[in-house]
Amino acid sequence: MRIWTSRLPEMKLLEICLIYRRLILIILTLLLLLPLPLIIQTKEAECAYTLFVVAIFWLTEAVPLSIAALLPALMFPLFGIMPSKQVASAYFKDFHLLLIGVICLATSIEKWNLHKRIALRLVMMVGVNPAWLTLGFMISTAFLSMWLSNTSTAAMVMPIVEAVAQQIISAEAEIDATQMTYFSGSTNNGFEIDASDNFPEKNELKEKAPPISRHNNDARKTLGKMEMEKNSEAGRRYRTKKDHMMCKLMCLSIAYSSTIGGLTTITGTSTNLIFAEHFNFRYPECQCINFGSWFMLSFPVAVILLFLSWIWLQWLFLGFNFAEMFKCGKTKTAKEQACADVIKEEYQKLGPMRFQEIITLILFSIMALLWFSRDPGFMPGWSSLFPKYPGFATDSTVALTIGSLFFLIPAKKLTKMSPTGEIIAFDYSPLITWKEFQSFMPWDIAILVGGGFALADGCEQSGLSKWIGQQLTPLGSLPVWSIILISSLLVTSLTEVASNPATITLLLPILAPLAEAIHVNPLYILIPCTLCISFAFLLPMANPPNAIVFSYGHLKVMDMVKAGLGVNIIGVAVVMLGVFTWVVPMFDLHTYPSWAPEITNTTLP
Repeated sequence: MRIWTSRLPEMKLLEICLIYRRLILIILTLLLLLPLPLIIQTKEAECAYTLFVVAIFWLTEAVPLSIAALLPALMFPLFGIMPSKQVASAYFKDFHLLLIGVICLATSIEKWNLHKRIALRLVMMVGVNPAWLTLGFMISTAFLSMWLSNTSTAAMVMPIVEAVAQQIISAEAEIDATQMTYFSGSTNNGFEIDASDNFPEKNELKEKAPPISRHNNDARKTLGKMEMEKNSEAGRRYRTKKDHMMCKLMCLSIAYSSTIGGLTTITGTSTNLIFAEHFNFRYPECQCINFGSWFMLSFPVAVILLFLSWIWLQWLFLGFNFAEMFKCGKTKTAKEQACADVIKEEYQKLGPMRFQEIITLILFSIMALLWFSRDPGFMPGWSSLFPKYPGFATDSTVALTIGSLFFLIPAKKLTKMSPTGEIIAFDYSPLITWKEFQSFMPWDIAILVGGGFALADGCEQSGLSKWIGQQLTPLGSLPVWSIILISSLLVTSLTEVASNPATITLLLPILAPLAEAIHVNPLYILIPCTLCISFAFLLPMANPPNAIVFSYGHLKVMDMVKAGLGVNIIGVAVVMLGVFTWVVPMFDLHTYPSWAPEITNTTLP
């Protein structure tokens, strides 16, 4: 008792530390790093202090990411690195205008359910075989993720996938119940047994196409509820292990495909946007990274990775049955028919395509076409029509032009009843409203990216970037492929424990000087690292899509780790393949470009 009593103060102290752990981390970070600017007393050291503090806050999320991103605006003027006006101008760039236009499109797509129609239609085209159904969901999810955020795509598709999975389980339960009635005396037992003995081909046919029509919808629903209400200790009951594996497969396929689809376009994920803006700002003379060029380099990566991920997940959870997958001319099983019915029913609920969906689809197509044709590279684009103003029109110009139309084009007219009983139109409602746009706009990402630009500017102004480049010069003795591989593996590991935007914002000011120091085309290192930063597949908290599918309760952490490790390895391998094959001629990666600065070994004061 005395020992227990003597430990009470220690336990209370530990409890207090756990409660205030974030505040303690903030104070310790600021104090432990403070000798850096106080002892060295150079602009480089003061900028490094700011960089380390912001990096630790980003990685640990001791404070909200947006608040940490605002610290350069406070610390750079205090250290005399940059004036406040100059720092503030870094927080709003061309990137933010592009983001606004893209969010206008995403808001209209989700408001009018165009995303759901596209996903269901693509799945209906693929088929209802479990393997092909999974591939259909992955393709539709990846396509939507090219234009919508990964998070909203996963959140939209998962309810459909869950309904299909539960319907498959219910259909299998119904089959078992039907077969039990044949041997329980409710039917002519002797006749059924004799028939199956004498005519095995009929029995086989009966197993392939059981008479589902004999059971009404109420019985089907009741049976499904009875099966699902038998909860296990884990909170969910599956009829067989295969049913559980199927649910895991479908969940992970949605999480991974939503991330993979975001790789293909600059607007598909925030990391691509951050890279494009940072690169174009650091190397303004390049003019080689735009919507079209990024799509050409990343689309093959995404297609190969999506296909190999499908094979890996299918083999890991259900195995491959090629005879079953590629069967031709055979009738659908009860599972497949039930699954097809659910998808068809969900699609029919949407009704005929409405005017708002058609207009949104037209504007979506025009935006994509203008992005691709602005400066395709292999032929003159429409930007060449303005030779007096080269480089003035960017992807953000297109996004803002089309995005503003969503606030102008009427979705429906507003009417009211006059005293005489006549219906009078007095106003119209646009495709989206400002309140709806605000609810979709990720202001935290906008501030986070601005903080990254401010850090990059501070590193340049203080000379820290030049100093880092000189320290990294010895790495030039290593083969280029090993530097790219090490960098890719490093960012892939780091992004599992830190947010993707924070990771790329932190590493870009380091990786660019590294490429310059070893006299390698910066794109050679920046492109694979940017792609690999999105490979946060291991943990539920590593990526919002991972967290969304994990919340449905089908997965354990180890399931995601095993599957994600394989997809991570496949992803890095595919990126390395792309960088050393089709990406090389696109950007002449073997040549150090004229738009990159020449680094000379000089001693800083």
